[in-house]
Amino acid sequence: MPRRPLRVTGAPEDPLRAALGALRTELGVPDGFPPEVLAEAERTARAPRTPSYDATDIPFFTIDPPDSTDLDQAMHLSRQGTGYRVRYAIADVAAFVTPGGPLDAETHRRVMTLYFPDERVPLHPPALGEAAASLLPDGPRPAVLWTIDLDADARTLAVDVRRALVRSRARLDYAWVQRQIDEGRAEEPVALLKTIGLLRERLELERGGISLNVPEQEIVPRDGGYGLEYRAPLPADGWNAQISLLTGMAAADLMLAHGTGILRTLPAAPDGAVGRLRRTAHALRIDWPHHVSYADLVRSLDPHRPHHAAFLLECTTLLRGAGYTVFRDGALPPLTTHSAVAAAYTHCTAPLRRLADRYTGELCLAAVSGDAPPDWVLAALDGLPAEMAAGARRAGAVERESVNVVEAAVLAGRVGEVFDACVVDTDERHPTTGTVQLTTPAVIGRVDGDHLPLGEHLRVRLTEADPTRARVRFAPA
Repeated sequence: MPRRPLRVTGAPEDPLRAALGALRTELGVPDGFPPEVLAEAERTARAPRTPSYDATDIPFFTIDPPDSTDLDQAMHLSRQGTGYRVRYAIADVAAFVTPGGPLDAETHRRVMTLYFPDERVPLHPPALGEAAASLLPDGPRPAVLWTIDLDADARTLAVDVRRALVRSRARLDYAWVQRQIDEGRAEEPVALLKTIGLLRERLELERGGISLNVPEQEIVPRDGGYGLEYRAPLPADGWNAQISLLTGMAAADLMLAHGTGILRTLPAAPDGAVGRLRRTAHALRIDWPHHVSYADLVRSLDPHRPHHAAFLLECTTLLRGAGYTVFRDGALPPLTTHSAVAAAYTHCTAPLRRLADRYTGELCLAAVSGDAPPDWVLAALDGLPAEMAAGARRAGAVERESVNVVEAAVLAGRVGEVFDACVVDTDERHPTTGTVQLTTPAVIGRVDGDHLPLGEHLRVRLTEADPTRARVRFAPA
């Protein structure tokens, strides 16, 4: 998922959609797949490499947004003695992609699925990413099957990973799962999502980790212009995320024990970034006493409240230092942890949408079997961090510029109006330029003025709001 989900409604000829289309052209986003890539995808979709282990008797289910078709994960949850068993099937993309072939090269060019407010640009052709490799409930699929046994407190006891043929029985969405659980009508494999999710959230608190319940922003036509609304995540979103986090932590531990792997790492946030976040809280009139930690503040927020939702979106800025760290032959890197997870962690649960996860799956399979990783994995390993960083920069540009386009569209037609705001950042090289966070609507924009009191409230006048240029500018009123 993108760090800052945005969704726009409206007709294809809508001016905002036109601006987003122009943005895709400007950013050089891939437009369709080359013929040879489509041909390979169609061919392998008909004849993937099939695993020998048959797990189709396990009634897996998926939980995704209602309109999703690229389903990376399916799960089955059960009780195991006094504890629990998590079976987590991950789409086996390597069963369809031939190393060194046109499809493989195209995925290395794209690196990850890109999310625009009005559409997504996929990592894999639809014949794979939305059909043959996706864990849809229309037939057996090859998967990387994780079996994780937990104790009564949901601490990990044992981990197994193997290739398997699986079959999803049900395609569920978050709202349906939440209703079933809340009304006490969920069958045990679904009801245990809450039980295990809450236990894992308790362990996250214990180790000092934090999960951001980032709301989705929806841009809706309103009174001839646009309005900005938030959709707060459901508790089921968070419980589902805990299963993915559990698997990512188990994968990191396997690779660290085996001596070769790739981790998702994040150092502690620098003081400057936290300071900027405090000014944003001040702008949004969120009380953040100095004795309250960042983690405790985030846990106290209600994503249903627009100002809290806006602040949670800004909290994603503390994730910008995350990267991928490769290690080989037992030589562990200086940093092996992800500060937000507060543990060793890796990406392994979204191979349909993220290139690195295909490689992580292979490394974990090798770690469990005791075999050396495949040559094609080792050959690509050292280059993966740079490839993923480049892909993340492009995804970040898509996210950042999409937000700029959307916010400009929300404010279009209001040039000359005055808003309450707070200066959350200033440019040291250009002291007359800074960044303001509006109180209402929760929009961020550039401000130009002679006196920009960092962290202080001020009134600003909108001087420019141009979706076609993705620009919002203010001046002190």
